[in-house]
Amino acid sequence: MDEISFGTDGWRATLDTFTAPRVRMVGQAVATYLRDEGETAPVAVGYDARETSRGFAEELARVLCANGFDVVLSERDCPTPVVAHAIVDRELAGSLVVTASHNPPEYNGVKFLPSDGAPALPAVMDAIADRLAEPAPLPESAHGTVRRVDFRESHAVAALNLLASIAPDATDTIGTLTIAYDAMCGSGRGFTDALLERAGASVERRRCERDPDFGGTPPEPAPGNLEELARTVRAGDADLGIANDGDADRLAVVTPDRGLLDENLFFAALYEWLLAHEGATEASTPDGAGDDRQGHTNRGSGAAVRTVSTTYLVDRVAAAHGESVHEVPVGFKWVAEAMAEHDALVGGEESGGFTVRGHVREKDGVLVALLAAAMHAEESFDDRIDRLLDTHGTIVQDKRSVACPDPAKGRVLADLEAEIPDAVAGVAVDDVVTADGFKLLLADGSWLLVRPSGTEPVMRVYAEAADRERVDALLEAGTALVERLV
Repeated sequence: MDEISFGTDGWRATLDTFTAPRVRMVGQAVATYLRDEGETAPVAVGYDARETSRGFAEELARVLCANGFDVVLSERDCPTPVVAHAIVDRELAGSLVVTASHNPPEYNGVKFLPSDGAPALPAVMDAIADRLAEPAPLPESAHGTVRRVDFRESHAVAALNLLASIAPDATDTIGTLTIAYDAMCGSGRGFTDALLERAGASVERRRCERDPDFGGTPPEPAPGNLEELARTVRAGDADLGIANDGDADRLAVVTPDRGLLDENLFFAALYEWLLAHEGATEASTPDGAGDDRQGHTNRGSGAAVRTVSTTYLVDRVAAAHGESVHEVPVGFKWVAEAMAEHDALVGGEESGGFTVRGHVREKDGVLVALLAAAMHAEESFDDRIDRLLDTHGTIVQDKRSVACPDPAKGRVLADLEAEIPDAVAGVAVDDVVTADGFKLLLADGSWLLVRPSGTEPVMRVYAEAADRERVDALLEAGTALVERLV
């Protein structure tokens, strides 16, 4: 039980720790929590493409069933956001998803999504952690049933309907595109590529076969892992490249001129595009799901929600349109909570996770791939980003990681609090934001952020400034500071 620890996005661990008995304990804890909350609706169970994921998912289904819950089990590995949509679409009590997202194949994980399909907040995960126990099955006569289902159709219909509400002519223009899609051997295959084709695009597939080892490359859409996709697009063999991470809740976009597009720039471009389309503020809920389950109404503001590590370029776009931006800690659960609170138009994070009003409040790399195709068909990303930066000013952001064992993170943060410098790389610190770690706002408009990773044994160091040289200087200073404290 001591080995089970819920972080930013559920529990992840290497397979020597992530074992069937412990997974069953998580299943029992969720069953007990749902029963204590008075939930009686069925529960979804999904899983990613890892070698062990299907077996762990079946273990969870058996535990939930033995606790009296009917279970709808994905018939194949499935993107996390597709499972999240199924919760709302089918009015389920929640879901367990077996996934380690972008981690290497020696990892696995499990996350719980409650009845609104959004990531569970810490109070919920604490309540589940308090209920960790060996399985306690009910008498067989009280057991539920397990039914295997295909979740993809309802999600695809919802995504296409949402796109039509934002940009009614989008499918006509998407039909002019050839898109190179890289599933990275993950769960996006057969979902994202099929949705793009359904919208009219011609799709050239890369790594769309199931490989539990992900071809020897962790399913993380980072520059070094997408070189073939970038070559394809640069050579003119495709108009646009799109990739998903292992469970397809995040995406990466590759353009002919820029290669892998910085997710910060993509977020700003997505936000501007949504603001420009009147239908975006009037999006209907997917498949008629009630507003209270989605956490939004059909008449919302044009506000954006971003994490503390995400670019201020989003703020500049908002200011130009008279809109507001709400900053939250890293973790999509905080984005989802703020989107509900402010009825925001879009929410996102610099790591490539986004969702929009009118959809489930969970990051969705399948839906956003469709929106990216529509955006590029309307105006190429390279031209769009050039125009954005000409209008709002250049912003460069980057990050580094410093190895730090999980037990040491609290001490490092405490030591850092006592050693906040008056200046970083020669520029005075104007303010310090402590929403998540320490974010130093500097006099020249740049910033430096140090925070603990919630999924890996590292401290993250982020910096943003007007040019590459300044960002590198900030990262050097921030990394040196953290390394001295670890």
